[in-house]
Amino acid sequence: MNLRRLLAVMQKEVRQMRRDRITLAMIVAIPVAQLLLFGYAINTNLRDLKAGVADQSNTAASRAMVMDVVATTVIRPSLVAQTPQELMEAIRRGQISLGIVVPPDFERRRAEGREQMQVLVDGSDNAVQAAAAQIAQMPLDGSSGVGARVERPISVVSFYNPERRSAVNIVPGLIGVILTMTMVLFTGVAIVRERERGNMELLIATPVSSAELMIGKVLPYIAIGLVQTTVVLALGTWLFEVPLNGSLWEVYLAAILLIAANLTLGLLISTAAKSQFQAMQMTFFVFLPSILLSGFMFPFSGMPQLVQWLAEVLPLTHFLRLIRGIMLRGAGIEELWPDVLAMLAFTTVMMSAAILRFRKRLD
Repeated sequence: MNLRRLLAVMQKEVRQMRRDRITLAMIVAIPVAQLLLFGYAINTNLRDLKAGVADQSNTAASRAMVMDVVATTVIRPSLVAQTPQELMEAIRRGQISLGIVVPPDFERRRAEGREQMQVLVDGSDNAVQAAAAQIAQMPLDGSSGVGARVERPISVVSFYNPERRSAVNIVPGLIGVILTMTMVLFTGVAIVRERERGNMELLIATPVSSAELMIGKVLPYIAIGLVQTTVVLALGTWLFEVPLNGSLWEVYLAAILLIAANLTLGLLISTAAKSQFQAMQMTFFVFLPSILLSGFMFPFSGMPQLVQWLAEVLPLTHFLRLIRGIMLRGAGIEELWPDVLAMLAFTTVMMSAAILRFRKRLD
């Protein structure tokens, strides 16, 4: 072992790392991002869930009971309904996560010590079910004029996943996670690979435009993404008995929207990276916030408002709403149009940026 040669190799690696600005930035950016995400953005305590209220009694005592529930800050009333059916329809469309129903005979139920309120829950999200269970355990001791304390004054009715099986919630989301990881990675190395293999010289000599090259690289991977979607769907329904309450073609349409968004994001990464290793680093840096902030692993409603705004930029956030709405709640894709428009806008912006950044040059 020669110490001088060893130090020379070490010096070479340090210089090379210093020249690689992306890698140098990742050394600091990745731990900082993880610290901020886990320490600040991720919160398992749900707050401000969108809820609808149908107070069919409309008495002072019933209103006080609703205010008791609102005071927990778990829910945020955003819809006033007349009947439970209206709340169920709003849950199916994804407008609200919870529905609070106070029956017309509230006063009699209160006098008899029976259940006085019903909570309708979107069971397609396990975190919402946990929040409903928290509301159901809320003590009512008459401090707000509700009356005598009842052991269980609130009952919970869970739709779309009454058995509370985790697979029903996880498997549809896994489609999005897998497509995000693979599609961004596949196209993230596409342009860089052409340079490293020497194919860029051939492309420069052809009349192929930047737009044609970008779109031509994206289209074949759409078929691969649909194959992955089919595999997850087949195994999910066979092994875990995950229901498909909506239209199958709408599931594939939602998958195509996510595939296109991720492929265009990967192309943009590919135009910025100088090597395949850099492209993989940048892909990981995008994948980490996507899986943590989209609502797949941690409750979306528990995150600070600023982080929720950031998560709205991520395609996976909108895809989770689409796939759970279609597969579990049986909603139509036209009823979930805000998320469809968000993914189309993201795809358009990313593809335009990738085309503008790409130049048929070797430098």
